[in-house]
Amino acid sequence: MSGKSYGTVDDARRKEMSGLQFVQGLADGTLPLNTIAHTLGYNVTDAAKGRVVVTAMPTEAHLNPAGTVHGGLAATLLDSCMGLAVWSMLDKGVAQTTLEFKISLLRPITPATGVIHAEGTVLTCGRRVGTAEGRITDTGGRLLAHGTTTCLIFDA
Repeated sequence: MSGKSYGTVDDARRKEMSGLQFVQGLADGTLPLNTIAHTLGYNVTDAAKGRVVVTAMPTEAHLNPAGTVHGGLAATLLDSCMGLAVWSMLDKGVAQTTLEFKISLLRPITPATGVIHAEGTVLTCGRRVGTAEGRITDTGGRLLAHGTTTCLIFDA
């Protein structure tokens, strides 16, 4: 993830951008990714209105006691791609936060899985609530996990 920085975007700067500008800034590296992205080793790699892709390379650092990647990594990737997809729909001065999300883990993820892609797509986005779905796939396109989210939309 060379060229990326980590931290937060201050409120005043974020309020000057539309949601799409904010999310595209995360993807192109002009804005810092959040620090959990650094901790878990994931990256926002693509952003368009209503669609965001997050990628990660599972490593031994992500393993649970059973020797597979902890479900928390999949949950974080899905929460990120789905929430950012909703954010990409918002006007200046508006933000969102996750109210709830549900995920289903379908196949084990291991370091041998290789790069995984989490794609979030908006289902609906109103003035107060946005919903999205997400899918995690491997490089061969196999579905590893999927989920849905409901986000609260509010004036920032």
